[in-house]
Amino acid sequence: MTPRALLSRVIATAGFWFATGCARIWGHALGGRYRVRDGVRFFEGLPRWAYGRGGTTIGAIYLTTDNTTPDVLAHEAVHVEQWRRHGLAFIALYLAAGIDPLHNRFEIEAGLERGGYVRRRPSSPRRASPSA
Repeated sequence: MTPRALLSRVIATAGFWFATGCARIWGHALGGRYRVRDGVRFFEGLPRWAYGRGGTTIGAIYLTTDNTTPDVLAHEAVHVEQWRRHGLAFIALYLAAGIDPLHNRFEIEAGLERGGYVRRRPSSPRRASPSA
């Protein structure tokens, strides 16, 4: 591993944990209930002005009022890994990817359907096989 790559990983990891600490403080300060479900750490019961859209992941913490379905938590788990990979640079990368989730590469990677940005397509009914 090159020194530059090592330094980038060290900086990203430090930024990830700094962001996680800030999110924990924010969630506690606003009276959220801390939970862990399906491997995702989150604060629920927060006021809706405390985060963006239906919820926001900062570092390893997802902040929301009540948007904690299994699909959403799976979507947010991907954002946790994005934060882990990029550290604080994730903020600038995410904003540069655009605010429209349908075109934002990080939202697409996390799964637009699981995140509630697009509706699931109904599964097509299976055709009965022709009788002989």
